[in-house]
Amino acid sequence: MNKFQEGIYIKDRGREELLELLKGRQDRFGYLSREFLVEVSNSLSLSVGEVYGVATFYSFLSTKPLGSHVIRICKSVPCFLKDSQIIIECIKEELGISLGETTADGKFSFHLTNCIGACDRAPAMMINNDVYGDLTPRKISRILGEYHRA
Repeated sequence: MNKFQEGIYIKDRGREELLELLKGRQDRFGYLSREFLVEVSNSLSLSVGEVYGVATFYSFLSTKPLGSHVIRICKSVPCFLKDSQIIIECIKEELGISLGETTADGKFSFHLTNCIGACDRAPAMMINNDVYGDLTPRKISRILGEYHRA
């Protein structure tokens, strides 16, 4: 039996549980450390490359620390056609960071993601688990202001 640093025990779990393990760790600690990926690979008898491949395939998983509030802009066709690029530029300006970056205070991370299921409200984004649609620059400023105060 392998013991993970934070008291998570795993015994002979199969490949089918890999994604759930990664999601659980992401939810608990906000990212997947290299050490954790190595421990999972050893525990499941998978190569580190296989585990890393899964960890980097899904846009909701991260192998580096993220901000307290993760902003994900939908990059699907409906959002693109509804000028999501304007929203991206607005967020860049408001936060002073580019896609893939985290603010210096660690409060916000900014990423693109595939469809978030809000095509009827394009352009759309998620902040953590909250979905916002029909976005405009004015709405972005108001929404981010709420998270700045939180």
